[in-house]
Amino acid sequence: MQGIPANPVGGVNADHGMGMGKPAVPAGPLKIVFGNKSAEWTPATMAPLPHQTVTVFNEHAKASQTYSGVLLIDLLKPLGLAEKPHGKDFRLYLVAEGSDGYQVVYSLGEVTPDIHDGTVLVADAMDGKGLGDSGPLQLVATGEKRPARWVRNLVAIRVKTAE
Repeated sequence: MQGIPANPVGGVNADHGMGMGKPAVPAGPLKIVFGNKSAEWTPATMAPLPHQTVTVFNEHAKASQTYSGVLLIDLLKPLGLAEKPHGKDFRLYLVAEGSDGYQVVYSLGEVTPDIHDGTVLVADAMDGKGLGDSGPLQLVATGEKRPARWVRNLVAIRVKTAE
């Protein structure tokens, strides 16, 4: 299972995405790359952007949590990604990575409100406060049964094209 960090007892760290434990490397700014374009984001540079709030049930914490942040698609559009994808746009996918190397994949359709009912948010606050051990930024998605694809200490999103 290359690329998935091991927990202290040697198993797979299945709780990574939920903000359990501390990252191996401190989180820096979020760098988003699409082709030859890139952008960096921090809570300070995201502050003036329109924020949305979502309440989700975190199966691991056994609690509802309210996150505030910017829609991921709003951070992707300035790099040239379509807000209303069609045709070959559906070959695009994103690899989101935490500061400890944990990675998850989303298709462009999954992060686009024009296509998908779920909300994918780059959160900068939980329950009205900073994210604490989950870092300055965390990827959070609604409509999932458990938070396995949430990425704490979010530091990179790379947009790629399926062959």
